[in-house]
Amino acid sequence: MKSAPGSGAGTLYIVATPIGNLDDLSPRAASVLAGVAVIAAEDTRHSGRLLQHLGVQKPLLALHDHNERDRAGQVLARLEAGEDVALVSDAGTPLISDPGYVLVRQARERGLRVSPVPGPCALIAGLCAAGLPTDRFLYAGYLPAKRGARRAELELLVTERATLVFYESPHRILETVAEIRDVMGAERELVLGRELTKTFETFYAGSAGVVCDTLEQDPNGARGEFVVMVAGAPPDEGPGDAGEVNTDQLLSLLLAELPVKKVARMVSELTGRPKNELYQRALALKPDERKT
Repeated sequence: MKSAPGSGAGTLYIVATPIGNLDDLSPRAASVLAGVAVIAAEDTRHSGRLLQHLGVQKPLLALHDHNERDRAGQVLARLEAGEDVALVSDAGTPLISDPGYVLVRQARERGLRVSPVPGPCALIAGLCAAGLPTDRFLYAGYLPAKRGARRAELELLVTERATLVFYESPHRILETVAEIRDVMGAERELVLGRELTKTFETFYAGSAGVVCDTLEQDPNGARGEFVVMVAGAPPDEGPGDAGEVNTDQLLSLLLAELPVKKVARMVSELTGRPKNELYQRALALKPDERKT
């Protein structure tokens, strides 16, 4: 449905905010935040400090992963009543591994105007300084928290030729880098961006083996937020057809963490093989799993 700017409804502004350095907030973003009726924020306390820095006083409405579906209706009602609303996350661009998808989707479905106010984004900031190819990259968000599922996802990506980009938290970064080394090879080029735009901004670059060793020896190596960037597979190791994936191994890894139905659906989407066939194979590999 086409948005109708002249309908009398308000505009939903998707406002990128600094990922560290407050001076990175654009003049337009500051103007939008000062001009809207209400700001929907992932964390109202965090966003309140940004507004205080700007000298802006505006009502804040909490909108995060746990309440977005319930809270979206309130925001849409205000937009339909003619109020402008800004959506912000804790840092960076909303919807990029942050809340907002449900709200933006529903706003579009109702024909409401959604306007991006571009600015900081950790994955773009990391890529532009990494020295890895950027003509084609695959952003995969956060890898799964559980080791088996995380390793399975890395194995699916091992032959991807595009530069790979992940976000990772400090308490899992050492495990993740070690698994990238083990799955993709110690010689695969790897760049980590830590605390981007902040006082202790650091880049670790080199082979996966070297970066892993460096990180383990750095007393600050497990502090701060990370952007993980991995060079794509060399051309002679490029992706083949889905049959090259060891399906049984993939099913077994995922079954250690997830129910049969979910595993069958995920592997079907990744390999293109029929979901029912994979479901039966998963049951054979894990016969004690309930069919739920």
